[in-house]
Amino acid sequence: MGCDGGTIPKRHELVKGPRKVEKVDKNAEMVARWNYCALSQEKLCRPIVACELGRLYNKDAVIEFLLDKSADKTPMEAASHIKSIKNVTELNLADNPAWSGDKESIKGDKYDDMQAARFICPVVGLEMNGRHRFCFLRNCGCVFSERALKEIKSEVCHK
Repeated sequence: MGCDGGTIPKRHELVKGPRKVEKVDKNAEMVARWNYCALSQEKLCRPIVACELGRLYNKDAVIEFLLDKSADKTPMEAASHIKSIKNVTELNLADNPAWSGDKESIKGDKYDDMQAARFICPVVGLEMNGRHRFCFLRNCGCVFSERALKEIKSEVCHK
């Protein structure tokens, strides 16, 4: 059947419209920003450094990036502004006592809570999971939440 002249196709049946753009999950993006190196995309492990833009890196990934100056390697956009090791600051992070991510053996049969943070603010106790703003002091590398810096209102590190 068909082609008997009884059906006339409409425009929307013939012309395909533009595809819908996939939206990125904001929570997943924040978790990735606070748990993975911006340069190597590996899990953050100590020593952790940060640039003036606030991106977190593994220190060994930054050193490898600075040492590898071969012509075939294109500069990574995540670290193109880093010209020397002096452009990054090593962070003094406070561990979260409630976090048990690397302490347990991972067999794949447990639930990983991605919202539980590995580090906290030592003053207020806020988790460093991307929901709250955090700042670091360039001279000592201590990391505090923005709320703690507003409460203290001093120019020097509390430690």
